[in-house]
Amino acid sequence: MLILVTVPWGERLGGAEAMLQSILDGTGETEHVIELVFFQDGPWPAECSAAGFRVEVIPTGRLRDAHRMIGGIIRLARVFRRRRPDLIVDWSPKTHLYGGPAALLAGMRDRVLWWQHGIPTHHWMDRCATLLPAIAVGCSSRAAAREQARLFPSRRTFVVAPGTPVPRADSQRVLPELAPAAPIVGVVGRLQPWKGQHRLLAAQALLRRRGQDLHLVIVGGDAYGLSADYAASLPSLVSELGLGDAVTMTGQVPDAGPYIDRMDILVNVSDDEPFGIVLLEGMARGVAVLAVNSGGPPEIIDDRQTGLLARSGEPGDLADALGTLLASPDLRHNLARAGRERFLRDFTDVAMRRRFFEALQTLHEHKCRADTMGAR
Repeated sequence: MLILVTVPWGERLGGAEAMLQSILDGTGETEHVIELVFFQDGPWPAECSAAGFRVEVIPTGRLRDAHRMIGGIIRLARVFRRRRPDLIVDWSPKTHLYGGPAALLAGMRDRVLWWQHGIPTHHWMDRCATLLPAIAVGCSSRAAAREQARLFPSRRTFVVAPGTPVPRADSQRVLPELAPAAPIVGVVGRLQPWKGQHRLLAAQALLRRRGQDLHLVIVGGDAYGLSADYAASLPSLVSELGLGDAVTMTGQVPDAGPYIDRMDILVNVSDDEPFGIVLLEGMARGVAVLAVNSGGPPEIIDDRQTGLLARSGEPGDLADALGTLLASPDLRHNLARAGRERFLRDFTDVAMRRRFFEALQTLHEHKCRADTMGAR
């Protein structure tokens, strides 16, 4: 089966891109062929081309530029006709705004689907993408699928949870500069308001006043300049809260793995996190994980069995949940062990790719049966 994927980004920014890259990394495990059309040039198309994928770049510019948008749709339709894919997967609502009409022009409306990595919030882009023809909408979590189902018109959805590779053992990855007496709590991600690093700092200050110490490691930086003012505000907040001796900010790092290896607790404090791939990275490394009880994380974490869920992302609720873990090394150990077992069973990249290709194969077989019935 030939699968053509349209991608809006020229570089890898977050979870949706990480999931797609994991799928691409495992194409050797399957007989399916993936080809790519990027709407933006950059390092990612170059990496994919160097890895042997057939890649085309169609710069589309901004959606508000109607002339360029129409031109992009026409060019994309030509690619569809030329390559004759069995399925077209638009890897975001934005790309479906091009891929849906292009599939119509190419006479392939029964081959196109799109991917909803985030949790829809009735944003105009989600609503417009849903209006366009699609045989299905793939979602990264049941939370995303539930919200997607509320948009008009109702489209068939399917869920494939992301996965991440099993970490390789590497004794050289220990970071000697992180050796505080207190337990190490870490948060990994771009410095953006919705990621909630400021709320975790406030929770740390609350815990200190309660007599519970921790050393917080904030892994990540202002990647791609998305929230420069917010990133610049965090060091000042650390000082204001009197936490200068108990916080390490790493800035942007190429690999968060060595830092996760040193953590006692990995925290995801985002409200309505679409999924939470970083939680899988902690579970894979045998680290106790804590997340907010909303969005995708409850689908990863069984509360008090494979991790801990905070009532909300507010500092008080985060402090209460963190305090429970800080007070009990045995609980941390048990959650870490059970979390790793859950990861190995359900959330490796290999398991994710199997689910993804099985879902696409089912959609393709359904199309073929419909074609056969129509020909009779």
